[in-house]
Amino acid sequence: MKRGNFIRELVNAGCYLKRHGGKHDIYANPHNGKQAPIPRHPEIKEMLVKKIKRQLGI
Repeated sequence: MKRGNFIRELVNAGCYLKRHGGKHDIYANPHNGKQAPIPRHPEIKEMLVKKIKRQLGI
């Protein structure tokens, strides 16, 4: 999945960019307080997308 499309999905689900890390951006879900790192690769594998969504509680 393209990173831009994935970020758009996260924002539409209510998540926001908490901070920039070294090689990842940290997104947080304000509804449950969970957060997860999002890599800055142009393509993110589907398995990782599912794992990140689970970590954020989406």
